[in-house]
Amino acid sequence: MDRSEAYWRQFIRSLPDGTPRPARFIESFFFGFGPEDGAGIAALVIDGVKTASGCPLWTYEADGKRVPAAGDHWIVTDGFGGPLCVIRTEAVEILPFDQVGEDYAWAGGEEDRSLASWRRMYWRYIESECARIGRTPEPAAPLVMERYAVVYAEPLAAQG
Repeated sequence: MDRSEAYWRQFIRSLPDGTPRPARFIESFFFGFGPEDGAGIAALVIDGVKTASGCPLWTYEADGKRVPAAGDHWIVTDGFGGPLCVIRTEAVEILPFDQVGEDYAWAGGEEDRSLASWRRMYWRYIESECARIGRTPEPAAPLVMERYAVVYAEPLAAQG
């Protein structure tokens, strides 16, 4: 069993009796441009500093994945497959990049949390994703903006 699957089972076992059990997590992933970013950004999520993020809608379309929905569960990893927490999607909206406001920049929790730094960072991300999927970046690129909450953040128990 892989570490994410073991972590999911550990999370499910931790729920009090009578608590509804989510059927499955959507996927495990890391935040950042590369695996080396994963643990640092995950710490912001676990600490409640980062409660929102976004991804170009075009990425979901190109990768054949559905857009997140409220109630979805995800496993956040350290970038190298080590599970660190389970998050639940609380809300999703699709906004053009150039219309994302200060509230998302603040909730994004990175750098100085300003809209200016958020736009710089996300424009770099949009350019990277567009290059990967063969699209031309544009200021009105639709972003899937997601708000989430940590629902579990215990270390993975030793397997054996």
